[in-house]
Amino acid sequence: MKKLLTAIFAMASTTCALAQETTTSPLEISGSVDTYFKYDFAKKPNNITTSFASDHNSVSLGMIDIALKKKTGKASFVGELSFGPRGQSQSIPNGSVDPVTGDVSSFHIQNLYVNYDFTDKFSMTAGYMGTFIGYEVISPVGNFNYSTSYLFTNGPFQNAGIKATYKFSDKVSLMAGVFNDWNTYSATRGVSAVGGQLMVAPVEGWTAYLNVLSGAGAGGYGTIEDLTTSYQVTEKFKLGLNAANYDIDNDGGGYAGAALYPQYAVADGVVLGLRGEYFKYKNVGAVQGLKYTAVTFTANIKSGGLTFIPEVRLDHSGDKPFFKESGAAAPNAGQFSLAAVYAF
Repeated sequence: MKKLLTAIFAMASTTCALAQETTTSPLEISGSVDTYFKYDFAKKPNNITTSFASDHNSVSLGMIDIALKKKTGKASFVGELSFGPRGQSQSIPNGSVDPVTGDVSSFHIQNLYVNYDFTDKFSMTAGYMGTFIGYEVISPVGNFNYSTSYLFTNGPFQNAGIKATYKFSDKVSLMAGVFNDWNTYSATRGVSAVGGQLMVAPVEGWTAYLNVLSGAGAGGYGTIEDLTTSYQVTEKFKLGLNAANYDIDNDGGGYAGAALYPQYAVADGVVLGLRGEYFKYKNVGAVQGLKYTAVTFTANIKSGGLTFIPEVRLDHSGDKPFFKESGAAAPNAGQFSLAAVYAF
């Protein structure tokens, strides 16, 4: 009897351990939808050539974004698709053209990757992922401003590859990986880049990321060094910073720039913010030495899952890359937009 009880106890213990090992979390579904109205002061569509929201004097679509997440034991996956113009403007690997209207109908893969936690400190991820470079992201839910910076537009949006992350503590972690060329999950140049990220959180409310990506990218082979940091200075005041430098090999060009993001909560559900950016293209082609300064005034007004984003943006460049209403070249451009973003 004693042996039988011992065997039953051992079997029960093994079964319990296996159950713990294969604990399955519920399937998580999240996402967003967004729409906007934009008015360019010179009545020119796409006068300010950063990403997304290019229409003028139009109630226009952003995208619908749907993300699926699930974890079983130590393994997990994320799959995220977007439908609409905001996703199409990245790339159109699965697009088709309407023969009547000429419109492009497509979906875009935002994220599609698997992850395995070997320990509480060490994990590996493989697949197609939103880039670790930069402050702003593709989804409007992840940004305070609705328009995007020059740094975001000219950097990578996504990276396909394999990366390993080691968490030394809650204040320090290190990621390293190998990646395809930018913004494609069917690489034209194969596994052609290496990258890494050092995360430090020196004090409560302050997190900084030191990033580097070297290899095949926009314009050829090159290296990006990037600093992204934010500090919740007080309960109401937050300050963010993004600074980056990109050099393409053999003096092939690149860019450098910095953007500052102060934000202040003036009431429950109402935050006012500013993005001040300086950006410069390095010596290459038609954009040789082109410089921009841009100031964007934005408010976020929240009610439940819905955020209204009124915004005024003013850009300047002495190289006159913008247009007046007459079509003449101009050193200044401005726009007003009102966006509605719902997150679920």
